[in-house]
Amino acid sequence: MAAAKTPDDPFTALMKLQAEQAQSFFDQMMPVKSGPDVIPASGDTADHWAQLSSRLQSMWNDFQAGQQKPATAMFDLTGWTDLSKNWMAQMPLVDPARQQRLMEDSVQLWQSVLGQYAPGPDGGTEENTAPDLPRKDRRFADPKWQQQPLFALIHQTYLLMTERLVAMVDEVEGLDPAKREQLRFATKGMMEALSPANFPLTNPVVLQRTLESGGENLVKGMEHLLSDLERGQLTHTDPAAFQLGRNIATTPGKVVHETPLYQLIQYSPSTPDVLAVPLIIFPPWINRFYILDLNPEKSFIRWAVEQGLTTFVVSWKSADASMADVVWDDYIRAQIDAVDHVRQRLDVPSTHVIGYCVAGTTLAATLAILARRGEADKIKSATFFTAQVDFERAGELLNFIDDNQIAAIENLARDGYLDGRVMAATFNLLRGTDLIWNYVVNNYLLGEEYPAFDLLHWNGDVTNLPAKWHKSYLIDLYRDNRLVEPDSLSADGTPIDLRMVETPCYIQAGKEDHIAPAESVWRMTDHFSCPMRFVLAGSGHIAGVVNPPAAGKYQYWRNDEDTASLEEFVAGATEHKGSWWPDWIEWITGQDSKKVPAKGPRKPGGKGDKIIEDAPGRYVIQR
Repeated sequence: MAAAKTPDDPFTALMKLQAEQAQSFFDQMMPVKSGPDVIPASGDTADHWAQLSSRLQSMWNDFQAGQQKPATAMFDLTGWTDLSKNWMAQMPLVDPARQQRLMEDSVQLWQSVLGQYAPGPDGGTEENTAPDLPRKDRRFADPKWQQQPLFALIHQTYLLMTERLVAMVDEVEGLDPAKREQLRFATKGMMEALSPANFPLTNPVVLQRTLESGGENLVKGMEHLLSDLERGQLTHTDPAAFQLGRNIATTPGKVVHETPLYQLIQYSPSTPDVLAVPLIIFPPWINRFYILDLNPEKSFIRWAVEQGLTTFVVSWKSADASMADVVWDDYIRAQIDAVDHVRQRLDVPSTHVIGYCVAGTTLAATLAILARRGEADKIKSATFFTAQVDFERAGELLNFIDDNQIAAIENLARDGYLDGRVMAATFNLLRGTDLIWNYVVNNYLLGEEYPAFDLLHWNGDVTNLPAKWHKSYLIDLYRDNRLVEPDSLSADGTPIDLRMVETPCYIQAGKEDHIAPAESVWRMTDHFSCPMRFVLAGSGHIAGVVNPPAAGKYQYWRNDEDTASLEEFVAGATEHKGSWWPDWIEWITGQDSKKVPAKGPRKPGGKGDKIIEDAPGRYVIQR
């Protein structure tokens, strides 16, 4: 009886699967073979590469043998096959006329590219003359992609194919707009995965590194892969580089209040006097709060304290089995509870509040509920960081919102909560080249060491989500867009009507935000009945918010005229260089500029003050 074949390690299996998919494209369009045989295969050299292959397989076998259960499927190969088949079935690739046009375009491209590598007068190519290739892409910026005609052909043909396939999405018949956008997103994701940069035999940078190191880069890459499989998550940065409270989330403060859902941190004042109205920041619970306190130079929290604001921040608990019944009502009650606690602690009538992303969406509902209850005066002003209330044009995340995908996500939930790694993978897919394939190449193929980058550390520090809340959020808000329908939703026994919100609002959107698109954020202005200042910041969902004035980066736009659309706002807006934070603090002091001494309960942990623990607290550390 023949011995059972040892299955390939996932690194090899993924590359084989990608290669099979890519080959079907390249074979139709490439005038030369797409996978060059560049590694010699004879004598001692052949023995070396055979030993390397055996070494890699042994590493994988040892890893599998030490697992109590199968390794986490970071790369779902079955799912990849199903996705590629479904995608192929929808795309009009089998049409002979289209195939003929693609072939003609590829031949024309081939002639154009190879013509630039023609021999010079002395029998060689012109020296010091870089080829002027028709398509540019930063994935192929390394000169090695241009130095040999073969690799120039490979990546230029890939870019041509991508261009044509994306255009084909608009030619598919019988799709409603939502399904067409899903197909466009799938096409983009498929072509990102099929990039020749992701294949060791079609990436000249990887080939050179492999030859120079004798394949040690692949060994290091396998170590990285096995480590990621162990934790079930792609690693972006050195996991040992940062420690909460030591070199990240270091602004001094105390945890002054705690519930099963959140801890409330009060930060120590750094000015002799502070504004009488305190500030409460509600960060999103799909991430850790310290995105606003990465380090002293980038910390919005520290900066707010320096401006004389008594600053509180909610640190949400990462969901576990004890939170199986947590729903949106609980987060709304938590926001109201935090406001009431701060009002009582400082003996003040009202607070300023900030809601970031999903916490901003929730804050909008909280404001409407307080208004209906006649308690709107508990909140002096509300600021929204990249928050949506109208989800009709909520961007690429809508591609994950249909009945099949909601059911698939629901099946991933265990013990009443959704593993945060699922959400991390979803957000990574929105920027697949930057947040997935870039790291596959660098970490697995090139075997490079991880950088120490605080933002990427935060990005990988995932939080679990209550499954009931998550499902209802996707259905009620993203799919059915019920928040903007007056009284369609209720929370904590009170119907929600956003038209009742009269609290002054500062609304910030990111010009390049792919999670909460600026046009979607703008629509908040259509539903509130309050005085509003809308600010469009340069950059996206994170960098557009975390942009300290000292950095001198980006810009923001204001338009104080009444405008009916974001397009009209932008057309008449004035651009201001740098951070929007100074504009915000000017607006905040315009609401109430009264100051009081920074003493008594304004200094957490003073004599007689009962505190729970030092910032950043336990909840942000729990996994």
